[in-house]
Amino acid sequence: MNAPLPDIATVIEHALLQPGITPLEIEKGCQDADRYGFPVVCVYPSAVPQCVELLHQRPCRVCAVIGFPSGATTPAGKYYEAMEAVESGAKELDVVINLGWLKGGQTQAVYTEIAQIVSETKQTIKAILEMNILTESEQKLAAEICLDAGVHYLKTGTGWLGGATVEQVKFLQKISNHRVGIKASGGIKTIQQAQELLLAGATRIGTSRSVELVKQQAELNV
Repeated sequence: MNAPLPDIATVIEHALLQPGITPLEIEKGCQDADRYGFPVVCVYPSAVPQCVELLHQRPCRVCAVIGFPSGATTPAGKYYEAMEAVESGAKELDVVINLGWLKGGQTQAVYTEIAQIVSETKQTIKAILEMNILTESEQKLAAEICLDAGVHYLKTGTGWLGGATVEQVKFLQKISNHRVGIKASGGIKTIQQAQELLLAGATRIGTSRSVELVKQQAELNV
């Protein structure tokens, strides 16, 4: 094991994105985020008002996923979803890019869609690239488009199509040249995985196993 990490809780985005997640489970997730000091909870847009109310005057911010998980909704639909989430109190947005457009060469459309959300919402925007289904050249293109559009983070994927890897994080760090944050998300179940991703250059860890990671790190530090 490498040198000890700083408190893992300080870089975790607590994902509450299970299909069929209930308001009671959302409430429990917000309580955990507050208790353990997670900076962000990541939820579906419909859960934003509940989370904002539960975390009122707490340091934990509310992040909404937009166009999740496929990225294939219309630009108008994504824009409305993003604006409604912000109006409801979301301070961060994780936006899935239109992967079909990217693969089909419609790069201007990809850029225009994400740039409008960045410009109009004026919140922290993380572009979800879904790197597990992109070729290396597509990964580079996607990252460059999103950087040009002004996003604040590049995110490896939704977690629905495979987990984040050290190689992906290093690739995004190289492309971005430290201009934006890197969010690693998907399949992160152990403190060892989290450490490797952070050492590779990730600045945020998206996971539903947040409490487990905190407890694992505590055990290592005993």
